Amino acid sequence: MKAKYSKYVLDFKRPSGTSRGVLKTKETWFIQLSEGANFGIGECGILRGLSIDDRLDYEEKLKWTCAHIHLGEAELLAQLIEFPSIQFGLETAFRSLKAHQKTNDAFQLFSSKFSESKEGMKINGLIWMGEFEFMKEQIQEKINQGFSCIKMKIGAIDFEKEIQLLKQIRTHFSAEKIELRVDANGAFHPDEALTKIQQLNEFNLHSIEQPIAVKQYQEMKTLCAKTPLPIALDEELIGVFNQADKKQMLDQIRPQFIILKPSLIGGFQGSEEWIKLAEERNIGWWITSALESNIGLNAIAQFTYTKNVSMPQGLGTGSLYTNNLDSPLQIKGEEIWYQSTQKWMPVNSIFK
Repeated sequence: MKAKYSKYVLDFKRPSGTSRGVLKTKETWFIQLSEGANFGIGECGILRGLSIDDRLDYEEKLKWTCAHIHLGEAELLAQLIEFPSIQFGLETAFRSLKAHQKTNDAFQLFSSKFSESKEGMKINGLIWMGEFEFMKEQIQEKINQGFSCIKMKIGAIDFEKEIQLLKQIRTHFSAEKIELRVDANGAFHPDEALTKIQQLNEFNLHSIEQPIAVKQYQEMKTLCAKTPLPIALDEELIGVFNQADKKQMLDQIRPQFIILKPSLIGGFQGSEEWIKLAEERNIGWWITSALESNIGLNAIAQFTYTKNVSMPQGLGTGSLYTNNLDSPLQIKGEEIWYQSTQKWMPVNSIFK
């Protein structure tokens, strides 16, 4: 078996705002395995300033992985514990290779009604931070497209303007018509977080993601105990590697939800572990992409469908880029579909 990787820079159609700044490009790396005439491909993508493996030695570790591919999947995953995005790319590549060997289709990673184009999966519409009018325009666009669940990033513009925006939405659309989720990306100060959450709760929201910054377990525990609005941990899961620490964090904080981004938390294996621990504690969860290209998004979407999810998932990021890879993934209304009649961009075009 041979392995190689290639860097790819994704360009946003328009700059996308978060509480950590405005995104114009997104770096990612594709890893390809080959064995005879068969190949498998996976994506190793990091988010600068957020991924635990956003490190200077990242490409060195990718080179090491390709040079040591003979160690096999299990051994490599164990040795890549501090590089969750490479774990995710490697898991996908191995699964892709097996699929190519079995069906001659390297992208049919998980057999299901989703991958067979028989069923779609409900997703949320994502609203990026920006000027008031821009956010308002995005919301109207998502509603026109048929989304019944909208996720809005907050914490960057004036809080009162964000309140005004939510008030406008609720004036026209009840909670029965539109489910609203907000994501603060850790923007609130612990001293003001509960007051702000109480204000947000007036608009019948589904949940708030990561209201305060990570590693403030006692403050987050207090918030989760007192909040009138369900709290979902997101960034809090990043960098928590071993099972004992995962258990300790969930038992201490007791969140209402956790959000799983496979490339940030150790791929499918890491996601499975978090899901098991959450369900044992009656903690809800959903899965979200982390701005991957369609290679990574396809892997996450196919994996997610196998979990028999019913609530909207965060998988609508494939249309963000001008140079994403052509794929069978399509958004129809508020659902993501795998249209198997559509073709993937030839893999050779990635590895030039």
